[in-house]
Amino acid sequence: MSVNKEIKRITTETIRSMKGAERISMLTSYDFTIAQMVDAGGIDAILVGDSASNVMAGHETTLPITLDQMIYHAQSVVRAVKRALVIVDLPFGTYQSDPQRALDSAVRIMKESGAHAVKLEGGLEVEKSIKKILNAGIPVMGHLGLTPQSIYQFGTYKVRAKEEEEAAKLMDDALLLDSLGVFSLVMEKIPASLAQKVTENISIPTIGIGAGPHCDGQVLVVHDMLGMTHEFKPKFLRQYLNLYDDITNAVKRYVDDVKKMNFPNESEQY
Repeated sequence: MSVNKEIKRITTETIRSMKGAERISMLTSYDFTIAQMVDAGGIDAILVGDSASNVMAGHETTLPITLDQMIYHAQSVVRAVKRALVIVDLPFGTYQSDPQRALDSAVRIMKESGAHAVKLEGGLEVEKSIKKILNAGIPVMGHLGLTPQSIYQFGTYKVRAKEEEEAAKLMDDALLLDSLGVFSLVMEKIPASLAQKVTENISIPTIGIGAGPHCDGQVLVVHDMLGMTHEFKPKFLRQYLNLYDDITNAVKRYVDDVKKMNFPNESEQY
């Protein structure tokens, strides 16, 4: 007897219920075509990350990307997705100091893109913004550890929370976010032992990137995982393909065929 596995939409409640039961898989996507493939591959959650600033626009940091640009990317992804939960980053400057602006930004993302949740960086510093967004009924994913929007404050992309004081603050922030009602928490580039401790002490799922194997799930930037950003090879990254070389070589073959008048051939014309 064959079992008909119908597509079942992943929700924030699905993600919550996976803690302790099943590992959560998450990748970034920024456009329709890749999002369609990522969703078809069975991913649980897709993050429309402000990392689009780096991999799509070529900026050095995530800071330059605007709210309008994030909405554009989110719209493209949502059109492609049938199953995965879609979360969108609130970009730098849209939530940090003004809770009302944070709410307005989150509302625009939800209304104009059709996404299912927003993500923002920080703990105690953004408590009021998180409360404001949650009170409006918009699900929030937290983000602690290396927070790329604060890169100029950190001055480095090195591992965070290795010292006792910063580790204690991260734990306090994680407990705070849990108590506020965020549905999950991304932890980036922190010691695996700290990530394990946080995961064991909060009720919501943790999703790691460079945070070891003990988180409830994992996330990678899809361009990194597919080997398209060929010069970016941090310790935590596992490349599943080498598309940079594959695509470059395909282009070279195309160029060669055009130059030698091998394309189009007789079967490729009307």
